[in-house]
Formats: sequence, structure tokens, C-alpha cells
Amino acid sequence: MMSVLTAMHIHIRKQSPTLRRPLILTLLGLNLLISVSLLLGRYPLTINDITNILQHLWSSNNTLNTNSHILLTIIIQSRLPRIIAAIIIGAGLAIAGTAFQAVFRNPLVSPGLLGVLNGCAFGAALGMVYHVNIFGISLLAVISGLIAVILGLLIARSIGGHSILYLLLGGIISNALFAGLLTLVKYIADPQEQLPSIIFWLLGSLSTVSIPLLTITAPIIIVASMLLILLGRILDVISLGDDEALSLGIPVIHLRYGIIFLATIISALTVCLAGIIGWIGLLIPHLTRLIFGASHQRILPLSAIIGACFLLVADDIARLIGDGEIPLGVVTELLGASVFFLLLSKMGRNSHGIA
Repeated sequence: MMSVLTAMHIHIRKQSPTLRRPLILTLLGLNLLISVSLLLGRYPLTINDITNILQHLWSSNNTLNTNSHILLTIIIQSRLPRIIAAIIIGAGLAIAGTAFQAVFRNPLVSPGLLGVLNGCAFGAALGMVYHVNIFGISLLAVISGLIAVILGLLIARSIGGHSILYLLLGGIISNALFAGLLTLVKYIADPQEQLPSIIFWLLGSLSTVSIPLLTITAPIIIVASMLLILLGRILDVISLGDDEALSLGIPVIHLRYGIIFLATIISALTVCLAGIIGWIGLLIPHLTRLIFGASHQRILPLSAIIGACFLLVADDIARLIGDGEIPLGVVTELLGASVFFLLLSKMGRNSHGIA
């Protein structure tokens, strides 16, 4: 958590005043949501509870009464890892979606369109069928997701070269192929033991976040996300068109594949942590562009913060509604579809007003 905040602080200090203000405001909103999320849950906490635990952590006294020990367990072992995972996953998916939309110059492109999500799901489901441990499942998911994207790129190259249209078509073919393979794995899975686990994982959840896995994947997601943020100007040029970028001496094809690789790694690792979380990579870039403009130097860091806030809110809803926890993927689908409809309605009204 500290590394993320430090990186964002350094990034904010380097920005112009016009970008610094929205970054600070959105970060303040994220900090508020973090505080609220720590208090909410089946075992509600108060600000005094948090303060007492923090005082104990900073003090040299290691003795804990029963109540303090329960509070410490809830905060450190349950809620804090879940909050960190929500921030990293939400920010990563938002940045990956923004990068994909810029590279393909298509606002409807999302990480799932190129096959990475279904590819990861197929690898993870295969690992569950063959009783692989959590690290093996995660590794299979990442490898399978990368294979899905590489296959889509190879299909595109075989039928039409490096054009954006054929890259999208190759991704659609690969996505459909791995969706079929995933269905096949679910068909052969044990309906009593394995299939429910696969279905639950595919629906997405932060309730079973693995802290060791989080410590491995989080730094990779952060580094890949920061690299994409640093490529904001390049994405601005690439989004204008290949001819314009080539006239400025930018190696479009190599950079396009490099950006796709970074965004794919981010998407695959988020699937390893929490299963398939939809809509963030599609919705958040739209929302950020609508509020803050189209410059990728601006919308990449802002979409990361807004994506983190969105997933924190969705996870709070998933934890609090109903007697049992609702799968996080279901909540993001419902929230995402509703917000996206409102965005499209507003854009439609604005276009009619201009006309």
C-alpha cells in the first residue's frame, strides 16, 4: 500500500497544476473510501477501534486483550488485504482498458475482447480440475491468458497483417475458442466438488484473496501500470493514427505489441487474484474521458484512481447486501451496466443539443 501511495505522490508532484488538482481530489476520495471500507462489514468497527489498533501497533507493548486481538485479526488479516487487492485490481483493470482502447482506437475494446479473460479462466479451471494448488492455478491462468492473446495476434497476422481491424478479429476468434474450451472443462469437472468452485471463481470475489499471492502479483501489476502511465504521450500520438505516429518517428507496431503485452499481464494477474471482474476496463475509461478530457497523460492516472474507487464501492456492496456475500463480478456487472447506460444517455442528450 505504501509503495502505491508513494508512486502516486511522486507522479502528482511531476504533473502540471491542471492535472495535479483532479489527482489530489480523486486521491482524497479514495482515502475516504478506504477508511469507510475498513469500518464496514459483518463485524462493524468504529473509528476508536481503528485508532486503538494503530496505537498498539506503534507502541512497544505487545500484550493484547481478547477484544483487541479480534480487532487486529479482522483489520490486518481480513479487511486490509481485501482493500489493497480491490485498489490494485480496480486500478489495473482501468489502466489496461484505457491502454487497449487507445491502441485499438476503439472505445468499445476491453481486456476481455482479446481473449485474455477467457484464456485465464480456462487455465484456472483446468488447474482446479487437476487439483493444482493456488500458485499453480494462478500460473496456469497467466500462461493461458498470454497464450490466448498471442494466438489472437498470430491469427490476425496470418489473415491480414498488423492492421487494427484484423487484430480485433483475431482477438474475437481467440476469445470464442477459449470460451469453448472453458465450457468443455466445466463439462468434464466433478459436478459435486470441482464445478461449484470453478463457477464461484468465475463470478469473481475478493473474499478468498491469498495474501502470499497478493505480495507476488501486486508489484508486477504496479510496475506494469506505471509503465503504461509513463507512455501517456505515446498513447496520445498512437490514438491519432499510424501515419501520424510514423511521421513523428514512433515505431507504432512494436509499441502497440508492447502496450498490449503490458495490459495483458495486468489483466491476467487481476484474474488470478479475484477471478473475472467485468466492466471496469470498459466503463472507467469512458467515465474518465467524459469528466477530464481525452489526453492519456491525464486519464491514465485518473482512471486508475477512479477504477480503484469503483471496485472498493462494489466490494462494500457485495459484503453488506444479503445474508451471504454476493459475488463481486455480479455487483460490477449490475453497477457497470447501470452507470454505462447513464453515460450513454448523457452523451446522447449532449449530441442532440449540439445538433
